[in-house]
Amino acid sequence: MTTPIILDCDPGHDDVFAIWLAAGDPAIELRAITTVGGNGRLEHTTLNARIACTVAGIEGVPIAAGAAGPLAGELHPADWIHGDNALGGPVLPEPTVPLDERDAITFMRDVIEASAEPITIVATGPLTNVAVLLRDHAELAPRIARIVWMGGSTTRGNVTPYAEFNAWTDPEAIKIALDSGVDFTMVGLNISHQALITREVRDRLSAIGTPLSAFGVELLEFFCSTYERAERMPDGPLHDPITVALLADPAVATTVRTRIDVELDGTETRGATSTDLIDILGREHNATVALDLDVDRFWGLIERSLRALG
Repeated sequence: MTTPIILDCDPGHDDVFAIWLAAGDPAIELRAITTVGGNGRLEHTTLNARIACTVAGIEGVPIAAGAAGPLAGELHPADWIHGDNALGGPVLPEPTVPLDERDAITFMRDVIEASAEPITIVATGPLTNVAVLLRDHAELAPRIARIVWMGGSTTRGNVTPYAEFNAWTDPEAIKIALDSGVDFTMVGLNISHQALITREVRDRLSAIGTPLSAFGVELLEFFCSTYERAERMPDGPLHDPITVALLADPAVATTVRTRIDVELDGTETRGATSTDLIDILGREHNATVALDLDVDRFWGLIERSLRALG
């Protein structure tokens, strides 16, 4: 059996690998890709999604552009990590994959309504598109199997001491998703910082010996270089594909059912995800949180997907 998904993303180096894993893993049926402003401006993230599919030969997966910025405030792209075009490093080809004329919300609605089975939404950027869908089309909630989101953290942040980038960009959207009643899983920095892009990993992927793997390694080299400058991490973390990996092979990570709340107003804490791992507040559980990664299993899935895509 395969899991049908919509991948809502803001490519971004790690989003590209999430796209490739979703398209290359036999356990996943990638029905659609939607884009959001986040790692880069919407025009860049949308172009990059099309490029990711072009270089991997992914055809027949429609792509639609969504929200350019968060529900409240201005977008501040993560150019210090991803570069001015959100995909720094290699020379980017012109995409051959077209863009759907529908906006992302209409597009997601149409895909969900047309499906004979519930759709899982995998979100690897700010949750803006997902929140607008749930807010404006609440009747679709029963037809969404679950939301698996890369964002937040049970521990530290990476934009402020407490807030992870995707959460900090649009915390209001997180609240809408958590309050929707749709099954929600958070893949935060606490687990994604276990998926380190070591030299051994880069050499392993390079050894695949295809143009796609070479392009991917160029992306990873740039990504690691900016992480070393920005966070003193010479081996950057490949955050986003863990969401897809968790669906393709649930044994790739341990999880716990718990309570998540998001901080909307704190001067120092806006965007922080308050994760009550010890039930100290006694509140009803509303989410699943990924905790520990089987690192070898994860990189095996990435390698297998790149080989499958050729």
